[in-house]
Amino acid sequence: MFRNTVIQYWNTMPAPQPDLDLLAIFVAVAEQGSFSRAAARLAIGKATVSRGVARLEAQLGAELVHRNTHHVSLSTAGAALFERARPAIEALRRSVQDLPERDDSPSGLLRMTAPHDFGTITLPPVLAAFGRRYPAVRFDLRLSTHRVDLVREGFDLAIRAVMGPLQDSSLTLRRLTRTGAGFYASPSYVARRGRPRRVGDERHVWVVHPGPIGRLPIPAEAVQFVVDDFLLARALVLDGAAVGLLPTFVALGSVREGLLEEIPLEGLPESQGEVVLLYPSSGVPAKKVTAFRDFLVDSLAVGLR
Repeated sequence: MFRNTVIQYWNTMPAPQPDLDLLAIFVAVAEQGSFSRAAARLAIGKATVSRGVARLEAQLGAELVHRNTHHVSLSTAGAALFERARPAIEALRRSVQDLPERDDSPSGLLRMTAPHDFGTITLPPVLAAFGRRYPAVRFDLRLSTHRVDLVREGFDLAIRAVMGPLQDSSLTLRRLTRTGAGFYASPSYVARRGRPRRVGDERHVWVVHPGPIGRLPIPAEAVQFVVDDFLLARALVLDGAAVGLLPTFVALGSVREGLLEEIPLEGLPESQGEVVLLYPSSGVPAKKVTAFRDFLVDSLAVGLR
């Protein structure tokens, strides 16, 4: 009864702002019933424990423990504080122990963005193999042509196809591979219309990209399809609808299967680009980021030809 009254009184007192480190020392002493055992548990000196408890008592203006040669017991105020502080200290310990990236192995949520074509063609086997090696890593992958602000939108990394220098100096860049582009047509289109001899041959139908890679000297009337997604452009070319300008890695699989053939043309400008990986430069990269970066580089070591 008396103890409950003291606790109620303690709870009505203005709340001082004790040092959390001192609270953790006090909780360890209360749990162990000994300065020595508390010091061993916290891996600090016994004198540090004793001084910590004394400092906490001074901050709170109350005696928290009764000391004698062989034993430490809690005062009434100490028992009240221990009952209140122990759950909070335990919660803090658990929150730190469960923190992602604290283990040696990469873990946690990896948020990334990539272009549709690279994400659909190249990433699936890489993600599957990485997930088997590091099962504690979860992915949030967004495929988009939109160049997101990694820091503002909370992404860990981005994969982008670039031509020319990177403008955002706040990002760390890792080159993954070079990739060219070429014109391709299906065997059915070639059988029906023949092969064009030059870029923009008006006797043929063309599908081009609206970006820099598609700015070619092709008469407007010869361009039936302008699409901003190379997977759609490839689908049109596979269907025999047109001759299309495609990145090499987008067309490569279909060429190997005999579904597309490359059309060498006069007037094709230099269109060498790069696929790069970007992540914020500030701070130390998380283990999940560096692990995926290195894994992706290794996976693409043969290049995209």
